[in-house]
Amino acid sequence: MNDKQLTPGQLEEFRRLSTCIVASAIETFRVRLPNSGFTDASIRSVFPEAPPVVGYAATARIRSADPPMEGHSYYFRSEWWDNVLKTPPPRIVVVQDLDTPPGRGAFVGEVHANILRALGSVAFVTNGAVRDIPEVKATGFQLFSGNISVSHAYAHVFDFGGTVKVGGLEVRPGDLVHADRHGVQTIPLEIAAQIPARAEEIVKRREHFIGLCRSGAFSIEKLRGAMEEMEDQGDK
Repeated sequence: MNDKQLTPGQLEEFRRLSTCIVASAIETFRVRLPNSGFTDASIRSVFPEAPPVVGYAATARIRSADPPMEGHSYYFRSEWWDNVLKTPPPRIVVVQDLDTPPGRGAFVGEVHANILRALGSVAFVTNGAVRDIPEVKATGFQLFSGNISVSHAYAHVFDFGGTVKVGGLEVRPGDLVHADRHGVQTIPLEIAAQIPARAEEIVKRREHFIGLCRSGAFSIEKLRGAMEEMEDQGDK
């Protein structure tokens, strides 16, 4: 778990920023490679019109194609809910489906979405499946998944509280996660508090650049100058 939690005000700043702007801001710190830290196209926002969410990761691994080794109930491993509460709020539950291919059955639908919401979670991220889409949307709980399934099949928790991998992104318990219609990313905790201010700088520079492109004073020379300035300052 992390020991660099953000204040409520800092978390709210992330809810006003798109993942794209945050990703650009992270790149300027050069703490990780630009092609890492975010999910690939296999993970989609189920509610793309919903605003960005931010929270700390609570993790688990599941299977859904075959029955569990023990227990017959879909909710047999209820002790994982206690593990979710060990993560500071707000929480984003990140679950890896270990089946090949993943997503035969949906671990989260209407009932489990309400359970996780009651546990202080704002979103669920999985490489597997979700279901009960209209009912979950009505709660305001957000879903990011690899696919949608009609059934929960044999969905069951295999283990929890460790590192998981969804859509090419490794997520550890307590990681700061930011997500919207573009995808899901982690935010390095050592620079998290500095990201909103850097993102604001990038937005202002982009507005200046776009304003030039739309103005009557536009020229190739001015375009080159503006592009060089953006590159010098680390924006893309």
